[in-house]
Amino acid sequence: MTQWNEITTVEEWKKLWEGSKEKPFVILKHSTRCPVSTNALQEYEDYLSKNPNRDIDYYLVKVIESRPVSNQIAEDTGVTHASPQILYIKDKAPYWNTSHWSITVEHMTAVLD
Repeated sequence: MTQWNEITTVEEWKKLWEGSKEKPFVILKHSTRCPVSTNALQEYEDYLSKNPNRDIDYYLVKVIESRPVSNQIAEDTGVTHASPQILYIKDKAPYWNTSHWSITVEHMTAVLD
């Protein structure tokens, strides 16, 4: 099963952002205090347990605990912050994003596979 990795620093984010020119990635912005976000995390993990795209790396940022990272993601991508929110980044650009109840296994499968 593919796992996500947590990023906690702006430096980690910047490295991913720059590296997206070589390898795309998906990042879930997750609030540890929100039931909608808990549901989105479950959907993310369900997707990863089934058939994730192996050519993509998967990450998570906790928006409360790592607010500077979350803010930097919004600034660099130009995507207004939401939580929960999922972004597919490639070539230093947000290729796809969605938030809240739209974060589902079916939606991720349709876009990422």
